[in-house]
Amino acid sequence: MRIILITGISGSGKSVALNALEDVGYYCVDNLPPKFLPGLADFLSSDGYDKLAVAIDARSGSSLPDLPKVIAGLKTRYDVHTLFLTSSTQALIQRFSETRRRHPLSSATGLASLADAIEHERELVSSLAEFGHQIDTSNLRANTLRAWVKKFIEHEHSGLTLMFESFGFKRGVPLDADLVFDVRTLPNPYYDHALRPLTGLDQPVIDFLSALPEVREMIDDISTYLHKWLPRFRDDNRSYLTVAIGCTGGQHRSVYIAQALGTLFAAEADVLVRHREMILAEDGSRQPPANG
Repeated sequence: MRIILITGISGSGKSVALNALEDVGYYCVDNLPPKFLPGLADFLSSDGYDKLAVAIDARSGSSLPDLPKVIAGLKTRYDVHTLFLTSSTQALIQRFSETRRRHPLSSATGLASLADAIEHERELVSSLAEFGHQIDTSNLRANTLRAWVKKFIEHEHSGLTLMFESFGFKRGVPLDADLVFDVRTLPNPYYDHALRPLTGLDQPVIDFLSALPEVREMIDDISTYLHKWLPRFRDDNRSYLTVAIGCTGGQHRSVYIAQALGTLFAAEADVLVRHREMILAEDGSRQPPANG
């Protein structure tokens, strides 16, 4: 049986992720105390279920520190993967304000400030982030998060999964990044009026950037660094490594380089590539940001 554990910060999209998994056939449970997880998994497995998704977070209180031990035990019997959702404090405050929901730790801890409750929860769950794949939902629409969750479960995870994520510095560095490379020093296609409305996935931009020696040199340097240190990350029993590539707007240079690196490493690791700023509209059209 495959088990997906969803954890992270309240308000970061755990309900959206759980609903996305339910849509593709997972038996879903929200707010399950860690100690009940092995029994639930055994019961469902014996009853013929092969996919289980469980959301566990700070609402579990004093039993939350038991989760790492529970995960280790489950991995000896089942195919277990963890998805850790996080978001910036500013984005979380806005979401709680819009929905008029109380933070789950506000009353339990006596913290009057929403920001204090969020930071307290961030401390409580910080140790869980290393067990799985992180997604920063600060700037994500719900439909984009659903798409990323479904893409996450479509991959067979064996060994280290290498995620290349493009982003724009204008909207901040992704909270889920393990390594960050700044490619803003490279020539920007944004200043070519013919290339401005395009992205790093479009052939004219690809042709423009691939012809530049400094772009090839940047890709080679990042590739050399990763080739050197990937074995160390594997030796550290890391399941996921997110490499963030940033330019000004996350439209041209970072997208192209993330794609190029994904292709280079496809034979060496389970590779995922995603582009934070290329948010899909409801009709599926691309809406790239300005300033390249």
